[in-house]
Amino acid sequence: MFGLKGIHHLAMATRDMESTIRFWRDLLGMRLVGGLGKKGYKLYFFEISPQNYVVFFEWPTVEPVAEKDHGAPASGPMVFDHVAFAVEDMGALCALREALDAAGFWVSDVMDHGIICSIYSFDPNGIPIEFSASAPGVDLGVTPSLVDTAPAAAALEGPEPVAGVWPKPTPTLGPTAPPPQPCEVFPGEGRELIDGTKKNWFR
Repeated sequence: MFGLKGIHHLAMATRDMESTIRFWRDLLGMRLVGGLGKKGYKLYFFEISPQNYVVFFEWPTVEPVAEKDHGAPASGPMVFDHVAFAVEDMGALCALREALDAAGFWVSDVMDHGIICSIYSFDPNGIPIEFSASAPGVDLGVTPSLVDTAPAAAALEGPEPVAGVWPKPTPTLGPTAPPPQPCEVFPGEGRELIDGTKKNWFR
């Protein structure tokens, strides 16, 4: 529809980038591939896989969140429950569980959910994280399944996007718009990572 390819990055917040780096890079093995910083502000990129990142803002006034069990119902303002990362197989999942435990982080037993097996933990900022190994031969994208005693009405329309629900945007470009940049683009923060205007700490 729009050429969506996946999640480029998840952006979270910390007031302690040091412990965040130690956890995400040194314990979980995600490379620290980008960093921006100025007084009162940092933005660091940790690589999950090519072109997929977890990023952290460091703001000195941020407070760690209280730990909440993954998926436990909550009340009040909330936009996030937990983030789940895929691992290659059960061997990797069990090895990761042992590493988290040895490092002194609480980590759950391995849970079999049918479509995946998972472990649950928290990063130093209290962010709830899950690691999952897919069950062999199970792919909800291939065989979607809805098991809900009171499904949302829209869910009953099936897994495919439904056309005509939203108004179509008004075209702003004519057929002669010059490729490959069909809309106006403005410079944003992060250009210094690639244009050499600031010192690269790896060099």
